[in-house]
Amino acid sequence: MSHSLPGPAAAVKLLRKMGKRRPSRALRAEEKPLALYGAGNLGMLAKGFLEKVGRKFAFVVDSAPAKAGAAPAWKGVKLLKPDEVAPRDRRSHRLAVCVVTDSFSRIAGQLRAQGWEDIVHFYDVAESYKAKYPLGNGWYSGALTRRDIDETARVLSGWGDDASRAHHLAFIAWHTLRQELSFEGADIIPGNRFFIPQVVSTLGKAPVLLDCGAHYGEVVSRFAAETGGRFGRIVAVEPDRENLRVLKAALKKFPAAERARIKVVEAAVGAAAGPGKFFHGLGYASKLHSKGNGTVPVRRIDDLKVPATFIKLHLEGAELPALKGALGTISEFRPVIAATIYHSRDGLWKTPGYLMRKLPGYKFLLRLHNWAGTGCVVYCLPVERAARAA
Repeated sequence: MSHSLPGPAAAVKLLRKMGKRRPSRALRAEEKPLALYGAGNLGMLAKGFLEKVGRKFAFVVDSAPAKAGAAPAWKGVKLLKPDEVAPRDRRSHRLAVCVVTDSFSRIAGQLRAQGWEDIVHFYDVAESYKAKYPLGNGWYSGALTRRDIDETARVLSGWGDDASRAHHLAFIAWHTLRQELSFEGADIIPGNRFFIPQVVSTLGKAPVLLDCGAHYGEVVSRFAAETGGRFGRIVAVEPDRENLRVLKAALKKFPAAERARIKVVEAAVGAAAGPGKFFHGLGYASKLHSKGNGTVPVRRIDDLKVPATFIKLHLEGAELPALKGALGTISEFRPVIAATIYHSRDGLWKTPGYLMRKLPGYKFLLRLHNWAGTGCVVYCLPVERAARAA
Protein backbone atom coordinates (compact mmCIF):
# COMPACT_ATOMS: atom_id res chain seq x y z
CA MET A 1 0.00 0.00 0.00
CA SER A 2 1.29 3.44 -0.95
CA HIS A 3 0.45 6.50 1.18
CA SER A 4 -0.04 10.08 0.05
CA LEU A 5 2.77 12.53 0.74
CA PRO A 6 2.34 13.64 4.37
CA GLY A 7 2.29 17.20 5.59
CA PRO A 8 3.64 17.93 9.10
CA ALA A 9 0.44 16.96 10.97
CA ALA A 10 -0.14 13.77 8.97
CA ALA A 11 3.52 12.76 9.36
CA VAL A 12 3.41 13.15 13.15
CA LYS A 13 0.14 11.20 13.31
CA LEU A 14 1.68 8.31 11.37
CA LEU A 15 4.80 8.44 13.56
CA ARG A 16 2.73 8.13 16.74
CA LYS A 17 0.82 5.23 15.23
CA MET A 18 4.12 3.44 14.45
CA GLY A 19 5.33 4.11 17.98
CA LYS A 20 2.43 2.05 19.38
CA ARG A 21 3.38 -1.06 17.42
CA ARG A 22 5.65 -3.79 18.73
CA PRO A 23 9.18 -3.23 17.36
CA SER A 24 11.17 -5.86 15.49
CA ARG A 25 13.73 -7.97 17.30
CA ALA A 26 17.23 -8.84 16.20
CA LEU A 27 17.83 -12.11 14.35
CA ARG A 28 19.42 -14.92 16.31
CA ALA A 29 22.84 -16.02 15.07
CA GLU A 30 21.77 -19.59 14.37
CA GLU A 31 24.34 -22.01 13.03
CA LYS A 32 22.22 -22.82 10.03
CA PRO A 33 23.69 -23.26 6.54
CA LEU A 34 23.99 -19.80 5.02
CA ALA A 35 23.98 -18.62 1.40
CA LEU A 36 24.20 -15.11 -0.05
CA TYR A 37 21.97 -13.56 -2.71
CA GLY A 38 23.70 -10.90 -4.81
CA ALA A 39 27.35 -10.66 -5.88
CA GLY A 40 27.57 -6.88 -6.23
CA ASN A 41 29.24 -4.38 -3.90
CA LEU A 42 27.16 -5.35 -0.88
CA GLY A 43 27.72 -9.03 -1.59
CA MET A 44 31.47 -8.46 -1.56
CA LEU A 45 31.20 -6.50 1.68
CA ALA A 46 29.13 -9.36 3.15
CA LYS A 47 31.80 -11.87 2.16
CA GLY A 48 34.53 -9.84 3.86
CA PHE A 49 32.42 -9.30 6.96
CA LEU A 50 31.54 -12.97 7.34
CA GLU A 51 35.18 -13.95 6.94
CA LYS A 52 36.16 -11.53 9.71
CA VAL A 53 33.56 -12.87 12.16
CA GLY A 54 34.28 -16.50 11.26
CA ARG A 55 30.86 -17.27 9.77
CA LYS A 56 30.99 -19.63 6.78
CA PHE A 57 28.59 -19.49 3.85
CA ALA A 58 28.00 -22.25 1.32
CA PHE A 59 27.50 -20.41 -1.97
CA VAL A 60 26.38 -17.18 -3.65
CA VAL A 61 23.30 -16.85 -5.84
CA ASP A 62 23.40 -14.25 -8.61
CA SER A 63 21.65 -13.81 -11.94
CA ALA A 64 25.02 -13.33 -13.69
CA PRO A 65 27.51 -15.54 -11.81
CA ALA A 66 29.99 -15.68 -14.70
CA LYS A 67 30.29 -11.89 -14.72
CA ALA A 68 30.57 -11.78 -10.92
CA GLY A 69 33.23 -14.47 -11.02
CA ALA A 70 35.59 -12.08 -12.79
CA ALA A 71 35.92 -10.08 -9.54
CA PRO A 72 38.95 -11.16 -7.46
CA ALA A 73 36.79 -11.14 -4.30
CA TRP A 74 34.87 -14.18 -5.53
CA LYS A 75 37.86 -16.35 -6.39
CA GLY A 76 37.24 -19.85 -5.02
CA VAL A 77 33.60 -19.11 -4.13
CA LYS A 78 30.75 -21.21 -5.54
CA LEU A 79 28.60 -18.90 -7.67
CA LEU A 80 25.23 -20.17 -8.89
CA LYS A 81 22.33 -18.93 -10.99
CA PRO A 82 18.98 -19.08 -9.18
CA ASP A 83 17.83 -22.11 -11.19
CA GLU A 84 21.07 -23.98 -10.40
CA VAL A 85 20.32 -24.23 -6.67
CA ALA A 86 18.95 -27.64 -5.69
CA PRO A 87 15.42 -27.62 -4.16
CA ARG A 88 16.74 -29.23 -0.95
CA ASP A 89 19.25 -26.39 -0.54
CA ARG A 90 16.50 -23.80 -0.98
CA ARG A 91 14.68 -25.44 1.93
CA SER A 92 17.66 -26.01 4.22
CA HIS A 93 19.73 -22.82 3.79
CA ARG A 94 19.13 -19.35 5.17
CA LEU A 95 19.46 -16.94 2.24
CA ALA A 96 20.87 -13.50 3.09
CA VAL A 97 19.84 -10.86 0.54
CA CYS A 98 22.79 -8.59 -0.31
CA VAL A 99 20.88 -5.98 -2.31
CA VAL A 100 19.76 -2.48 -1.29
CA THR A 101 18.94 -1.08 -4.74
CA ASP A 102 15.53 -2.77 -4.79
CA SER A 103 12.73 -3.53 -2.36
CA PHE A 104 13.52 -6.36 0.05
CA SER A 105 9.83 -7.33 0.10
CA ARG A 106 9.76 -7.62 -3.68
CA ILE A 107 12.97 -9.65 -3.78
CA ALA A 108 11.85 -11.92 -0.94
CA GLY A 109 8.52 -12.56 -2.70
CA GLN A 110 10.32 -13.65 -5.86
CA LEU A 111 12.63 -15.92 -3.89
CA ARG A 112 9.77 -17.56 -1.99
CA ALA A 113 8.15 -18.31 -5.33
CA GLN A 114 11.38 -20.16 -6.24
CA GLY A 115 11.14 -22.34 -3.13
CA TRP A 116 13.34 -20.49 -0.63
CA GLU A 117 11.89 -20.75 2.87
CA ASP A 118 14.25 -18.73 5.12
CA ILE A 119 15.02 -15.31 3.65
CA VAL A 120 16.58 -12.46 5.60
CA HIS A 121 18.51 -9.33 4.78
CA PHE A 122 22.29 -9.51 5.11
CA TYR A 123 22.21 -6.61 7.54
CA ASP A 124 20.08 -8.73 9.88
CA VAL A 125 22.81 -11.38 9.83
CA ALA A 126 25.43 -8.71 10.47
CA GLU A 127 23.49 -7.39 13.48
CA SER A 128 23.67 -10.80 15.12
CA TYR A 129 27.48 -10.50 15.13
CA LYS A 130 27.75 -6.88 16.26
CA ALA A 131 29.60 -7.91 19.43
CA LYS A 132 32.43 -9.15 17.18
CA TYR A 133 32.29 -6.53 14.44
CA PRO A 134 29.87 -3.60 14.73
CA LEU A 135 28.71 -3.02 11.17
CA GLY A 136 26.22 -0.20 11.61
CA ASN A 137 23.74 -0.36 8.71
CA GLY A 138 21.19 -2.87 10.01
CA TRP A 139 20.48 -1.60 13.50
CA TYR A 140 17.22 -2.10 15.32
CA SER A 141 15.92 0.96 17.12
CA GLY A 142 13.87 -0.96 19.65
CA ALA A 143 10.76 0.67 21.08
CA LEU A 144 10.36 4.39 20.46
CA THR A 145 10.34 6.24 23.76
CA ARG A 146 8.13 9.24 24.45
CA ARG A 147 11.16 11.47 23.96
CA ASP A 148 11.99 9.75 20.66
CA ILE A 149 8.51 10.45 19.39
CA ASP A 150 8.43 14.07 20.61
CA GLU A 151 11.88 14.92 19.22
CA THR A 152 11.25 13.09 15.94
CA ALA A 153 7.94 14.96 15.59
CA ARG A 154 9.87 18.25 15.82
CA VAL A 155 12.25 17.08 13.11
CA LEU A 156 9.38 15.93 10.87
CA SER A 157 7.90 19.42 11.13
CA GLY A 158 11.26 21.01 10.29
CA TRP A 159 11.82 19.39 6.89
CA GLY A 160 11.65 21.64 3.85
CA ASP A 161 9.26 19.45 1.85
CA ASP A 162 6.77 16.60 2.22
CA ALA A 163 9.04 14.18 0.34
CA SER A 164 11.53 14.55 3.21
CA ARG A 165 8.82 13.66 5.72
CA ALA A 166 7.89 10.62 3.64
CA HIS A 167 11.47 9.38 3.41
CA HIS A 168 12.03 10.00 7.12
CA LEU A 169 8.95 7.92 8.02
CA ALA A 170 10.06 5.13 5.68
CA PHE A 171 13.49 5.18 7.34
CA ILE A 172 11.92 4.93 10.81
CA ALA A 173 9.52 2.16 9.75
CA TRP A 174 12.37 -0.06 8.58
CA HIS A 175 14.55 0.43 11.65
CA THR A 176 11.73 0.04 14.16
CA LEU A 177 9.37 -2.43 12.49
CA ARG A 178 11.38 -3.89 9.57
CA GLN A 179 8.50 -2.69 7.42
CA GLU A 180 8.77 -1.06 4.00
CA LEU A 181 6.64 2.08 3.90
CA SER A 182 6.07 3.75 0.54
CA PHE A 183 4.60 7.11 -0.47
CA GLU A 184 3.33 8.41 -3.80
CA GLY A 185 5.79 10.96 -5.12
CA ALA A 186 8.65 9.87 -2.86
CA ASP A 187 10.20 6.96 -4.72
CA ILE A 188 13.57 5.58 -3.68
CA ILE A 189 15.85 6.19 -6.66
CA PRO A 190 19.44 4.93 -6.24
CA GLY A 191 22.16 6.77 -8.11
CA ASN A 192 22.15 10.44 -7.16
CA ARG A 193 23.28 10.20 -3.55
CA PHE A 194 24.90 13.49 -2.42
CA PHE A 195 24.08 15.10 -5.78
CA ILE A 196 20.34 15.68 -5.76
CA PRO A 197 19.23 18.53 -8.07
CA GLN A 198 18.89 20.95 -5.15
CA VAL A 199 22.60 20.46 -4.37
CA VAL A 200 23.92 20.55 -7.94
CA SER A 201 22.07 23.80 -8.64
CA THR A 202 23.93 25.56 -5.78
CA LEU A 203 27.51 24.61 -6.70
CA GLY A 204 28.22 27.85 -8.57
CA LYS A 205 31.68 28.84 -9.82
CA ALA A 206 34.88 27.27 -8.48
CA PRO A 207 33.19 25.39 -5.59
CA VAL A 208 35.28 23.79 -2.84
CA LEU A 209 34.50 20.24 -1.71
CA LEU A 210 35.41 18.84 1.71
CA ASP A 211 34.81 15.11 1.33
CA CYS A 212 34.91 13.40 4.74
CA GLY A 213 34.94 9.64 4.36
CA ALA A 214 36.25 9.80 0.80
CA HIS A 215 36.52 5.99 0.43
CA TYR A 216 37.72 5.26 -3.13
CA GLY A 217 37.07 8.76 -4.46
CA GLU A 218 33.60 8.20 -5.89
CA VAL A 219 32.27 11.56 -4.66
CA VAL A 220 35.49 13.33 -5.68
CA SER A 221 35.04 12.02 -9.23
CA ARG A 222 31.36 12.92 -9.33
CA PHE A 223 32.05 16.44 -8.02
CA ALA A 224 34.74 16.97 -10.66
CA ALA A 225 32.33 15.78 -13.34
CA GLU A 226 29.43 17.92 -12.11
CA THR A 227 31.65 21.02 -12.20
CA GLY A 228 33.26 20.16 -15.53
CA GLY A 229 36.62 20.11 -13.77
CA ARG A 230 36.25 23.80 -12.87
CA PHE A 231 36.22 23.34 -9.11
CA GLY A 232 38.29 25.49 -6.79
CA ARG A 233 39.66 22.80 -4.46
CA ILE A 234 38.88 19.32 -3.21
CA VAL A 235 40.04 18.08 0.19
CA ALA A 236 39.48 14.33 0.54
CA VAL A 237 39.61 13.02 4.12
CA GLU A 238 40.01 9.25 4.57
CA PRO A 239 41.53 7.21 7.45
CA ASP A 240 41.35 3.59 6.23
CA ARG A 241 44.69 2.22 4.97
CA GLU A 242 43.30 0.17 2.08
CA ASN A 243 40.81 2.84 1.05
CA LEU A 244 43.67 5.37 0.92
CA ARG A 245 45.67 3.13 -1.40
CA VAL A 246 42.76 2.83 -3.83
CA LEU A 247 41.88 6.53 -3.51
CA LYS A 248 45.41 7.70 -4.33
CA ALA A 249 45.58 5.35 -7.33
CA ALA A 250 42.27 6.73 -8.60
CA LEU A 251 43.46 10.33 -8.26
CA LYS A 252 46.49 9.63 -10.46
CA LYS A 253 44.07 9.21 -13.37
CA PHE A 254 42.80 12.78 -13.05
CA PRO A 255 44.15 15.44 -15.44
CA ALA A 256 47.23 17.10 -13.96
CA ALA A 257 45.50 20.49 -13.68
CA GLU A 258 42.70 18.96 -11.59
CA ARG A 259 45.01 16.73 -9.55
CA ALA A 260 46.96 19.79 -8.43
CA ARG A 261 43.81 21.11 -6.74
CA ILE A 262 43.07 17.91 -4.83
CA LYS A 263 44.52 17.23 -1.39
CA VAL A 264 44.25 13.99 0.60
CA VAL A 265 44.14 14.15 4.40
CA GLU A 266 44.90 10.83 6.08
CA ALA A 267 42.72 11.14 9.17
CA ALA A 268 39.24 10.77 10.60
CA VAL A 269 37.14 13.75 11.68
CA GLY A 270 35.44 14.25 15.02
CA ALA A 271 34.42 16.64 17.79
CA ALA A 272 37.94 16.77 19.25
CA ALA A 273 41.48 16.21 17.93
CA GLY A 274 43.61 13.28 19.04
CA PRO A 275 44.11 9.56 18.38
CA GLY A 276 41.06 7.39 17.78
CA LYS A 277 40.47 3.63 17.67
CA PHE A 278 39.51 2.58 14.16
CA PHE A 279 38.35 -0.54 12.32
CA HIS A 280 40.46 -0.87 9.17
CA GLY A 281 39.89 -3.19 6.26
CA LEU A 282 36.17 -3.32 5.47
CA GLY A 283 35.94 -0.85 2.60
CA TYR A 284 33.17 1.68 2.99
CA ALA A 285 32.17 0.06 6.33
CA SER A 286 35.47 0.88 8.06
CA LYS A 287 34.84 3.15 11.02
CA LEU A 288 35.88 4.80 14.26
CA HIS A 289 34.98 2.45 17.11
CA SER A 290 36.21 1.58 20.59
CA LYS A 291 36.82 -2.03 19.45
CA GLY A 292 38.90 -0.96 16.45
CA ASN A 293 41.89 -2.93 15.17
CA GLY A 294 44.09 0.17 14.83
CA THR A 295 44.51 3.83 15.70
CA VAL A 296 44.17 6.86 13.42
CA PRO A 297 44.56 10.61 13.93
CA VAL A 298 41.25 12.40 14.47
CA ARG A 299 40.97 16.06 13.42
CA ARG A 300 38.28 18.68 13.80
CA ILE A 301 36.89 20.02 10.54
CA ASP A 302 37.37 23.54 11.91
CA ASP A 303 41.10 22.82 12.29
CA LEU A 304 41.42 21.80 8.63
CA LYS A 305 40.78 25.43 7.60
CA VAL A 306 38.98 24.53 4.38
CA PRO A 307 36.83 27.31 2.84
CA ALA A 308 34.25 24.71 1.90
CA THR A 309 31.19 25.41 -0.21
CA PHE A 310 30.12 21.75 -0.06
CA ILE A 311 30.77 19.36 2.84
CA LYS A 312 29.95 15.68 2.45
CA LEU A 313 30.03 13.40 5.51
CA HIS A 314 29.81 9.61 5.24
CA LEU A 315 31.38 8.40 8.46
CA GLU A 316 29.62 5.16 9.45
CA GLY A 317 27.92 6.69 12.47
CA ALA A 318 30.45 9.39 13.44
CA GLU A 319 28.65 12.19 11.59
CA LEU A 320 27.25 13.92 14.69
CA PRO A 321 30.64 14.29 16.45
CA ALA A 322 32.15 15.50 13.18
CA LEU A 323 29.48 18.16 12.82
CA LYS A 324 30.14 19.34 16.37
CA GLY A 325 33.73 19.98 15.31
CA ALA A 326 32.64 21.90 12.21
CA LEU A 327 30.38 24.69 13.48
CA GLY A 328 33.01 27.40 12.95
CA THR A 329 33.55 26.37 9.33
CA ILE A 330 29.79 26.17 8.73
CA SER A 331 29.17 29.59 10.28
CA GLU A 332 31.95 31.27 8.31
CA PHE A 333 31.51 29.71 4.87
CA ARG A 334 27.84 28.65 4.84
CA PRO A 335 28.45 25.43 2.87
CA VAL A 336 25.90 23.00 1.52
CA ILE A 337 26.09 19.91 3.73
CA ALA A 338 25.21 16.32 2.86
CA ALA A 339 25.48 13.96 5.85
CA THR A 340 24.53 10.28 6.06
CA ILE A 341 22.42 9.37 9.10
CA TYR A 342 21.65 5.66 8.61
CA HIS A 343 24.48 4.04 10.58
CA SER A 344 23.14 4.47 14.10
CA ARG A 345 20.09 5.35 16.14
CA ASP A 346 21.27 8.99 16.14
CA GLY A 347 19.68 9.15 12.70
CA LEU A 348 16.14 8.92 14.09
CA TRP A 349 16.29 12.51 15.36
CA LYS A 350 19.52 13.46 17.13
CA THR A 351 21.63 14.29 14.09
CA PRO A 352 18.97 16.07 12.01
CA GLY A 353 17.64 17.78 15.15
CA TYR A 354 21.13 19.06 15.99
CA LEU A 355 21.52 20.48 12.49
CA MET A 356 18.13 22.17 12.63
CA ARG A 357 19.01 23.82 15.94
CA LYS A 358 22.56 24.87 15.07
CA LEU A 359 22.23 26.02 11.46
CA PRO A 360 20.07 29.16 11.22
CA GLY A 361 19.04 30.22 7.74
CA TYR A 362 19.24 26.73 6.25
CA LYS A 363 16.64 24.62 4.47
CA PHE A 364 16.71 20.91 5.39
CA LEU A 365 15.84 17.99 3.12
CA LEU A 366 16.10 14.23 3.64
CA ARG A 367 16.33 11.56 0.98
CA LEU A 368 16.53 7.77 1.09
CA HIS A 369 18.76 6.63 -1.75
CA ASN A 370 18.55 2.89 -1.07
CA TRP A 371 16.21 0.34 0.47
CA ALA A 372 16.56 -1.50 3.80
CA GLY A 373 16.85 1.78 5.69
CA THR A 374 20.18 2.63 4.06
CA GLY A 375 21.46 5.50 1.95
CA CYS A 376 19.64 8.05 4.11
CA VAL A 377 21.13 11.53 3.71
CA VAL A 378 20.31 14.88 5.32
CA TYR A 379 20.85 17.83 2.99
CA CYS A 380 21.39 21.30 4.48
CA LEU A 381 21.03 24.16 2.00
CA PRO A 382 21.81 27.77 2.97
CA VAL A 383 18.71 29.70 1.97
CA GLU A 384 20.63 32.46 0.21
CA ARG A 385 22.31 29.98 -2.15
CA ALA A 386 19.14 27.95 -2.68
CA ALA A 387 17.29 31.15 -3.59
CA ARG A 388 19.96 32.18 -6.10
CA ALA A 389 19.94 28.71 -7.66
CA ALA A 390 16.15 28.80 -8.02
